Amino acid sequence: MSTLDTGLTMIRTAAGRMSAANGWLNRRFNNFMPKGLYARALLIMILPMVILQSVVAFVFMERHWNTVTRRLSQAVVQDIAALIDVYKIYPQDKDRTQIKMLAQQRLGLVVDFLPIGDMPPPGPKPFFSLLDQALSVQIGRQITKPFWIDTVGRSNLVEIRIQLNDTVMRVFAQRSAAYASNSEIFLFWMVGTSSILLIVAVLFLRNQIRPILRLADAAESFGKGRDAPNFRPRGAREVRRAANAFIEMKVRIERSIEQRTAMLAGVSHDLRTILTRFKLELALIDNSPEVEDMRKDVDEMAGMLEAYLAFARGDSGEQAQPTDMAAALEDLRSDAERNGHTATVVFHGLPVVTVKPASFKRCLANLVSNAARHAHDIGITGHRDHRYLTVTIDDDGPGIPADMREEVFKPFLRLDDARNQDEGGTGLGLAIARDIARSHGGDITLGDSPMGGLRATVRVPV
Repeated sequence: MSTLDTGLTMIRTAAGRMSAANGWLNRRFNNFMPKGLYARALLIMILPMVILQSVVAFVFMERHWNTVTRRLSQAVVQDIAALIDVYKIYPQDKDRTQIKMLAQQRLGLVVDFLPIGDMPPPGPKPFFSLLDQALSVQIGRQITKPFWIDTVGRSNLVEIRIQLNDTVMRVFAQRSAAYASNSEIFLFWMVGTSSILLIVAVLFLRNQIRPILRLADAAESFGKGRDAPNFRPRGAREVRRAANAFIEMKVRIERSIEQRTAMLAGVSHDLRTILTRFKLELALIDNSPEVEDMRKDVDEMAGMLEAYLAFARGDSGEQAQPTDMAAALEDLRSDAERNGHTATVVFHGLPVVTVKPASFKRCLANLVSNAARHAHDIGITGHRDHRYLTVTIDDDGPGIPADMREEVFKPFLRLDDARNQDEGGTGLGLAIARDIARSHGGDITLGDSPMGGLRATVRVPV
């Protein structure tokens, strides 16, 4: 392998590792990010504002106030240095009355002279004191004598002691004369205005998000086979455009269903007319084994026609309404027991669920009858939580092979050994059941039953 190939291999390896690390970081970042549009929009507005306010506060407080405090401290130290010069140049003022008066009247400082001695021990310093730093730097530059300062003991005053040759000068200065102390006002206005802007932004954003939520609710209701009569486009132009597109799609789907239903009604009428004519003609013929077989064929054709039309028609036209599912499951149990089977029913949770009662009961009845044709014991279990209604139908029959459990839902499919094989059957029972479940926004799955046979699970959102 050449040097170039080795280098390319190393580059590919490094690029793969970087790509994997980037994917891992993206997944970790997405786990911490909010999932809702409202929360993400708030984050998009709040995060830049917080960063901006933090940068402004840092720049203003760190640069502007630092400069102002340094200039004020420099001016105070200059006044103290001038008093020290006056004390040295004019020693005839033995009791220092003139210096004290000059300091208080002209400079706003309270000056006192203490006997020579050791300086007090250093006091506790605040965690962050710009004033301490500025005063210490300026005294070290302009006076260059031992000093002691206290900016904590008295809230409104700053005490400064300068050790001279024969005395200790103690100076009390107003804190406001050496320090820009309006940070609270700045922070108050910054936080106050930010809070007002955020409240206005939250209210405005909520009004913008509400039409999107209504559109999502309308689409979800339509997917469950329910109407949204009070829905109409609102909000921003893009949201109105999406809402209008949804309404047009809904109208087209409903028109297509109506056209299909009208066409099937016409087909049903024509075919039933022919079948009725057959029945009348057979009734006028003398009874014989051949005639009896023809009557059975006509009855079977009528049953197949009804099954085909029911599958094609689906559950169109029926309105969803609150339905007691516990009572519906009890009716299915009674029907199974009347046909000589052993059935049990258990329901957990609130039994009232909004579904299309007739079609949904037909969906469950198809599954129960499918189990009853091939098993003796049937177990029906219902469970309703805050999101889904789940109904499981178990039996002790022979079951369906795992590789054929999706095939049996295909219309008109009749397997030789499948459970939807029966005399006079059309192979539409499971197809109709799944079609009804999906029209409610759910689905049907098949699996192994703890009773030894097949488990059919119907799951629809509530």
